[in-house]
Amino acid sequence: MKKLLNFILVAFVVSLAACNNDDDSNTPAPAGIAFTTAQSNGMTVVSGSTEEDFTMTADKKYLLSGFVSVKDGATLTIEPGTVIMGDKDSKGTLIIERGGKIMANGTAAKPIVFTSAQPAGQRRPGDWGGVIILGKAPVNLGANAKIEGGVDREYGGADANDNSGSLKYVRIEFPGIAFQPDNEINGLTLGGVGAGTTIDYVQVSYSGDDSFEWFGGTVNAKHLIAYSTVDDMFDTDNGYSGKLQFLVGISNPTLADVSDSNGFESDNDSKGTDATPQTSAVFSNVSLFGPRATDLTTFNAQFGRGLHIRRNSALQIYNSVVAGWPTGLLLDGAASQANATADKLKIQNTIIAGVPEGKALTVEEGSTYDVATWFNASGKGNTVVVDNAMLGIGGVFFSTGRPDFTTASQLQAGANFTGLDSFFTPVDYIGAFGTEDWTNGWTNFSPNDTTY
Repeated sequence: MKKLLNFILVAFVVSLAACNNDDDSNTPAPAGIAFTTAQSNGMTVVSGSTEEDFTMTADKKYLLSGFVSVKDGATLTIEPGTVIMGDKDSKGTLIIERGGKIMANGTAAKPIVFTSAQPAGQRRPGDWGGVIILGKAPVNLGANAKIEGGVDREYGGADANDNSGSLKYVRIEFPGIAFQPDNEINGLTLGGVGAGTTIDYVQVSYSGDDSFEWFGGTVNAKHLIAYSTVDDMFDTDNGYSGKLQFLVGISNPTLADVSDSNGFESDNDSKGTDATPQTSAVFSNVSLFGPRATDLTTFNAQFGRGLHIRRNSALQIYNSVVAGWPTGLLLDGAASQANATADKLKIQNTIIAGVPEGKALTVEEGSTYDVATWFNASGKGNTVVVDNAMLGIGGVFFSTGRPDFTTASQLQAGANFTGLDSFFTPVDYIGAFGTEDWTNGWTNFSPNDTTY
């Protein structure tokens, strides 16, 4: 009898274990890590990380507290018209980690707004962190690079078409903080983001560091605005090879950084090595308006160059305007100069205007490279213009209120799209604007005055 009872007991235990291992579709899977949410002063405070999908709805106002992370496999969806604020004390920052997604698709009538939590009139550059998106596309730092800004998250990989989601009709206001020198969070940071990601109609305003920075990756973008940036407008490095069209940057003459504030800053990597993939982004229809609207304009002495191309970068620029900078182009270093000579680095059908005499086309001190002969070579279609007024672009330099993007006849023709692929929309005009103002409806050029 004792043996029989032992047999029955063993059989029961084995049967119970088998039942527990069954794939029962009615049994919910264990919940993953989820955001911590709380209510404070009429806002939904979001903190921590999530492995679960999460939706921000337009009927609520959100506050990012500290580093807020969307983990691998999770999707953050943000409804059109939603307002998300960054907490100042905790350096609120949104991080879409490698493998995570953000679906932030606003509309022209209902843009999605990331902004400072400070009251209207008291907002300043660097009030909060910013938006960081990390992907699995190639970078030249290896497959597990660490993004800057004290975030300690990895990015990069081998999937050039990786999809991190979508940003459309999005504003990012008063972001950009430095945790350490040369280790900052930008307005929009893109690390190893792939070409499956959509970025279109994004405005970054009053960023305490760069407005946009790409660390490698292959993501493409159109209709980007860098407004009143403290540091660089558009920064490309670590093997970024995407395509971009219709970009505008407008400097605030009073705001500049000790590292020098530029329109473009571009490196292959921090040491200018031959690491691959090489930084080789392709830009068309860019307008970079510096602080120097006229010869009499006063501005912060820390402003640098409209284009600072250095450290073995091989980017390409077409059909663009660089106006009102202390220096127009600085083609910096033998490696980038060799890329120019080899026709890997290109500037074509581009105008540099309104810079001091002798400062339109420059190289580093001690270099003998003939940048003027390269820039002005027959067939490139490039031009240096002494006075901004000759281009009819006076209304787009910084002033109180909305800029006037009306483009005079001088820039309505002259573009050339030979050699550019189907991503680029062929237009006749030079710079970011023709007869249509694509900033209408969704932008805000006075965000410090807006009550959200």
